[in-house]
Amino acid sequence: MTTAPSIPTAANALTGKRRVAFASFVDENYLPGFLTLLRSLALSNPSVCEDFLVLHDGLRTDSIARIRALHPRVSFRQVDAAHYDGYAKGDQDNYLVRKAYFILDVFRVRDYDTVITLDTDMVVLGDLGELLELRDGLAAVPQFFYGQHKLNSGLLVIQRDYLSDAFCAKLDEVGRKGSYELDKHDQGILNAVLDGGFLHLDARYNFVKRRLSGDLPVPDDTAILHFTGRHKPWQGGEAGYGQAEDRWHAYELSEAEFHDAYLSLPGAKHHDLLVHYGTPHVRRTGDVETARRVASAHIGAGEYQEAVDLLGGIRIPVDEGWAHEVLGHALMSVSRYGEARTELMLATAAPNRAATSFGRLAQIAWIHGDDTAAAEYALDGLGVDPTHRANRLMYRRTTSAKQAAEGAPAEQLAHVAFYMEQQGNAGDKLLPESVRLAFDRDTGPARWHSVHAHRLFDEAALERVNARRGLVIGGGGLFIPDTAPNGNSGWQWNVPDALLERIDVPVMVYAVGFNAFDGQAYGRSRDRFLSSLRKLVERSAFFGLRNHGSIEKVRDLLPAGLRDKVRFQPCPTTVTRQTTAGWTDPAERENTVLVNAAYDRAGLRFGHDYGHFLGEMATAVKGLGAHAEVKCVAHSLDDERIAFDLRREHGISLPVIPMYDFDNDAIRNTYARTKLVIGMRGHAGMIPFGCGTPIISLISHPKMAYFLADIERPEWGISVHDRHLGARLVERAAGMLSDHAAAVADVHGRQQELWKVTEANAADLRVILGGRTV
Repeated sequence: MTTAPSIPTAANALTGKRRVAFASFVDENYLPGFLTLLRSLALSNPSVCEDFLVLHDGLRTDSIARIRALHPRVSFRQVDAAHYDGYAKGDQDNYLVRKAYFILDVFRVRDYDTVITLDTDMVVLGDLGELLELRDGLAAVPQFFYGQHKLNSGLLVIQRDYLSDAFCAKLDEVGRKGSYELDKHDQGILNAVLDGGFLHLDARYNFVKRRLSGDLPVPDDTAILHFTGRHKPWQGGEAGYGQAEDRWHAYELSEAEFHDAYLSLPGAKHHDLLVHYGTPHVRRTGDVETARRVASAHIGAGEYQEAVDLLGGIRIPVDEGWAHEVLGHALMSVSRYGEARTELMLATAAPNRAATSFGRLAQIAWIHGDDTAAAEYALDGLGVDPTHRANRLMYRRTTSAKQAAEGAPAEQLAHVAFYMEQQGNAGDKLLPESVRLAFDRDTGPARWHSVHAHRLFDEAALERVNARRGLVIGGGGLFIPDTAPNGNSGWQWNVPDALLERIDVPVMVYAVGFNAFDGQAYGRSRDRFLSSLRKLVERSAFFGLRNHGSIEKVRDLLPAGLRDKVRFQPCPTTVTRQTTAGWTDPAERENTVLVNAAYDRAGLRFGHDYGHFLGEMATAVKGLGAHAEVKCVAHSLDDERIAFDLRREHGISLPVIPMYDFDNDAIRNTYARTKLVIGMRGHAGMIPFGCGTPIISLISHPKMAYFLADIERPEWGISVHDRHLGARLVERAAGMLSDHAAAVADVHGRQQELWKVTEANAADLRVILGGRTV
């Protein structure tokens, strides 16, 4: 591992997460149909918002604007119209015939894994979830008049295997030869090429108008109604289909009517749609409840300043407690703490928001180092709701036994970290101690001054740090915008630039990770993050990131003159056997396989594939049971969900190990004694690896692939989206278990390479610290 491994830049190339898009060919004549299609899609599937590819051969500027107003994620792609001039056609001069072939350009799409095409004379009436979950083949509804052999091309669910040059060549060959039903245009070509080889969907996903001849009612289970034929609803329609056309006209709405209709729908709504439709609605009406919902969506996506701007721009009545609480949450997330306190105090008057509001007031007090006030606010919150977990944890945090007396400042290093407490993430709990072990065997207060990353770094904190010999920042994925949001840095350490610049002891950034998920962005806090990051790199005597993927991401954000300061420092949990005093490998291991699954930001992890993942894990657990006892290891409370879901959906029961309640020694011992760990969290891979235990990573985050690339074992990872996840897990696990000694030896060998890097960096750190570590 002397050179940096090659890291793919696209996050979904690492996680295997499917990119899904809808697509339609649109021209000016069919624009009214397409606009109605977009409205119907949103109103029938309010929690779905995938990219929408608008294929076209030229659209007016005002038409593009109307489309953008209806969908937040449209991508306009001009077709290669001339490409289809060489196709044999039934009527070369008819413009409709010519344009009928342009939808075939969808097969030239290369940046999506699944594309769902919709004709512009369709209206969506029901849930399309089943289509979004499809992962294989090319799916369509068989034609109404021609039995099961031929498809209707109005709706196609196309997987990547068909989005290829090879399949396009087949289409071109048939099109140019004319060896298809010429009067069926694109549909004729597809049927000639596929010859019945497509996945059959139920008729309700492409329910053609002709089935309703005689003015029959539309069946209740119809998901997509297709107005095939010459007569379209926006052109006056056709006699004998009145009830069908009424369903289409129900979606022919003005902008205000459409926004009102979407916002009044019950149930979950997609963040992008809620923001896209709710924001203009709030500007037009000043509606407080809609503003509260849209601001909550912004907060959920880490868009804190956007939430402040929206809610702060309207008048909120005093008695609207929920809106005040959300605005208070947004304000504290951008470090406008005084304003946040005012809003949260107003919210405490509302019985249903009081506990949460007191909890946020307690958090603000704790951030400012006032444990007494934090405990009082938490107690007030518990008085409203004795079951409120955040208040209970804050009260314990601020009233528990105080830290032991520290040693002399001149003999200490200050350490900025995320110090996890009761029932917190096991990996985060172990990290601070692991970082300290990489510097010195004494990890206690005699040698270390703790600085919680999430507390405001103020003048008093600066004075305490500058009294120490140096400042260590790490480890963990601190470069992430939403775990502990603040407006001072844009990442987890709540440090203003002015105070960061005044630190006058050596600053050592040690094994920090860039932890953004596939699909996660910094929003308007990006500039604040970039400024803080650059100042941190400038100020650092040592700047080590825990994987080369993070190094690549951070270097891309830095000016050229700072990029070379970024170096590789493996996470110290990966070399636990080397740093832990008195470590001995277990003489015998329990015949167990520990499985960990993570559920934070589940939408970013799984997309539309959670049902697939759970089914494949059921297959894996059954198969692994023939080799060892399988247990669920929960780093946090939420991780237990896989045990609940497997039992409910597949009748499989897994014992649960509540690692969130373990101390650090118990965490290490548990991982050292098992034979194999299959983990989705980064530290459900790195910690057992550091303990010498073989691992297989369930990749739902780029950092998992980054680590495996660093140790040159990418085959130890399988995407949670893998089509054959269950079988592959069993196969790889069985291989490791059958020759377990060799698997352990491989882990030890890989670990030794990381230890060499760690030792080399330690030599540089000793120079920085004047020849000593602590």
